[in-house]
Amino acid sequence: MWQPLLADATQAELRSIVLVLAASATAAIVSRLQSRLVLPAVVVEVVLGILIGPQVLSIAHPNQELTFLSDVGLSFLFFFAGIEVIEKHVPRTQLQRGSAGWAISLIVGLVSGYAVHVAGVDVEGWLLGIALATTALGTLVPILSDAGLLPTRLGAAVLGTGVAGEFWPIVVISVFLTGVYGAATEVILLFAFGGIVFAAAGTALRARPPRVLQVLRETVHTTGQAAVRLSVLLLGALVLLARAVGFDYVLGAFAAGLVVGLALDSPEGHNVQARLEGIGFGFVIPIYFVVTGMVFDLDGLLTPGGLALGLLFLSLLLVVRGLPALLWLRELGTRETASLALFGATALPLVVAIVSIGTKRGAISDTVGAALIGAGMISVLVFPIVGTRIAAGKKAEAEVPELPPAQEF
Repeated sequence: MWQPLLADATQAELRSIVLVLAASATAAIVSRLQSRLVLPAVVVEVVLGILIGPQVLSIAHPNQELTFLSDVGLSFLFFFAGIEVIEKHVPRTQLQRGSAGWAISLIVGLVSGYAVHVAGVDVEGWLLGIALATTALGTLVPILSDAGLLPTRLGAAVLGTGVAGEFWPIVVISVFLTGVYGAATEVILLFAFGGIVFAAAGTALRARPPRVLQVLRETVHTTGQAAVRLSVLLLGALVLLARAVGFDYVLGAFAAGLVVGLALDSPEGHNVQARLEGIGFGFVIPIYFVVTGMVFDLDGLLTPGGLALGLLFLSLLLVVRGLPALLWLRELGTRETASLALFGATALPLVVAIVSIGTKRGAISDTVGAALIGAGMISVLVFPIVGTRIAAGKKAEAEVPELPPAQEF
């Protein structure tokens, strides 16, 4: 009697998984079809998730398996954020200025967040403030690289801004979004957790027995993949440790990325990192964003109130993350400072993650979360394009040769 029902349920779940995988593969192709306009794959993934999800075509539905894979994808997203911090080799001065700028963003963001909360919007002020103080560095790096801006002073400023806009929000949300033991105890536990991470990093850098290193090298191009397995093991172990001491698991994932980034910071480590990226960006991270689209409150966004909130949040993103660009004004000049403000205000992956975590804890409603994610989607579609064109205009002005003086006849 129950076997047909079970078979139908299993078939439906498998169909949803296959459709999510199809959306993931389609996003990778669609985002690159137009050579002149490369769409961020994250945006395409969320849009396709909305399309196949319950609010549009209703041909795929979130299930237990997809939820698990989505959580793994979120862990890998923060894992690669940690690797990115190490990989970019941002100079200390740029990191310090970026961190000072982020502190300004946090203050402005918290003031804005609590003002919005007092105005009656269903979101905790601190959650909105932290979400507004993020930057999508992973989205910006390929855009800057393609435009030839990465090795410039503007590129260095964007890296400093972006690393701070990824690192500090993760640390802060790990304290504010848990609240298990109280703020003071959470800070003490955070330092203890940091000590464990530093010890793990030191071990990864110094304790390298020759035979173990030989095994790691020998298995890079074989089915053994020892280095990849050890990296994934560390990710799981630090996620488990973070949860055990009361933090959100994203802190453990980010810390694992820092440790693995240090261990792989060599020419030999690039092959291992490429294989880890295959697992993350080729499999579980796109699933996370597609599933985010499937549970996206499209109906709530497409209301006058939802659209107004989306525009408000988009404006606040530009103010909160654009204001610290003034710290680079003397070095960059007006035009490139405007570009930096737009690049710094580009935010989506961490916004999606913060909304997802906040929704589970009742700190933000579905409608407000949809408006915030919608603002993030517009920011990654519009701000980098405008910022690149402004910077290109500065470059074009610099390359215009001076005309010789007119000859008198």
